[in-house]
Amino acid sequence: MIYLPAVEGRASRRFASAAVLLLLGVCGCGYQFVDYKKPLGDVRRVAIQTLRNDSYDPGYEAVVTDSLVREFRRRGALQVVDDPTLADLVITGRVRPIFTAARSFSSVLLALEYSVTVTLDLKAQRRDGRLVTIDGSALTQSEIYLASADIEALRKNREEALHRVSEMLAERVHDALYERLLP
Repeated sequence: MIYLPAVEGRASRRFASAAVLLLLGVCGCGYQFVDYKKPLGDVRRVAIQTLRNDSYDPGYEAVVTDSLVREFRRRGALQVVDDPTLADLVITGRVRPIFTAARSFSSVLLALEYSVTVTLDLKAQRRDGRLVTIDGSALTQSEIYLASADIEALRKNREEALHRVSEMLAERVHDALYERLLP
């Protein structure tokens, strides 16, 4: 037990002891802030090539590619370059067919919500030709959006859900690659 003369009473000493132990535990647990400015071994620059679109949503490959580029630039761990010959890591791949399904129904069997699922096939290749594996769980993401009798509102809800999915996928791909590239 830690003796604290300024603290009187058994309950107060227990509380103070617990607070000190908690503070020591938090300081020694190994958690730390991620410093994206630290070098990732020999990888300093990344090129993200426009993905191939195997979905039936025209232009969605550009949305996902743009989300990837913005996420890598936002985090700042790697410099994004346009020319793959200048990059230490090149990301290529495709958007697989997008799966949409009704998620919940009303009492008269009208869809109330839909779920959209996007899966990417990505390949990250180092300058020397070695592949960097990306965790498969980082390559699939789903989002729920509201159904509507108004076809334009339904289209807009789906479009917004697809944008959110592309942003979440970009975050997860960045994190998965960052973890794999740490020295």
